Amino acid sequence: MKRILLAAIALALPGRAELPDAASYLAKFATAARVEWPGNHTLTVVCHGHSVPAGYAKTPFVDTFNAYPVLLHQRIKAAYPAAVVNVTVTAIGGENSVSGATRFTRDVLSLRPDVITLDYALNDRGIGLEKARAAWVEMIVAAQKAGVPILLLTPTSDMAAHLDDPADPLNQHAEQIRKLAAEFNVGLVDSLALFQQYIRAGGKLEELMSQPNHPNRRGHELVTEALAKWFTLPPAAK
Repeated sequence: MKRILLAAIALALPGRAELPDAASYLAKFATAARVEWPGNHTLTVVCHGHSVPAGYAKTPFVDTFNAYPVLLHQRIKAAYPAAVVNVTVTAIGGENSVSGATRFTRDVLSLRPDVITLDYALNDRGIGLEKARAAWVEMIVAAQKAGVPILLLTPTSDMAAHLDDPADPLNQHAEQIRKLAAEFNVGLVDSLALFQQYIRAGGKLEELMSQPNHPNRRGHELVTEALAKWFTLPPAAK
């Protein structure tokens, strides 16, 4: 099983020429995280989105400590033991990007984040590509104007989706997010590609899911590994 996880990660981590360099995109964060007391300052990562970053597993259970924001926090602290780091979740279960954009300045930028992650595509199927694109662009532009690097996440999987059909809304939203990352030269975490590659490597989708539309710990670990590449974090200990 570990081999399947590693194969999926290797095949789907960011590596497109049009995306920013993963080794340098968050270099400012990495540099600051290495500074020891008394010269250091608190670093803040904000995870914005819907139920997946909020930690929902089998609704209504919220499995906070097995969701990628907490797993990423642990990885950052393991790599930078002298750093003071907050990973703050502003995600709301059931929300789409249009609603998320309306509170982006108030709830996200007000925290003066050093990095933002954006994860809305599962729920954006309900509002369609055009409205979703406008909302994502609004948040990306606001983050860039504030000088904050942002990482866009394609959706984790849904057991009702047809993952091998490019016309499936999940694939369409994922492709739109990939294009947005390239267009605005921001980081991309291709969660859906990781789930698809896991299956192609011989795994079963249900092994990654706590319910049809929420990942379990193993699914969140796939996302965390892809996030870790942008933070230039070493591999997780096994």
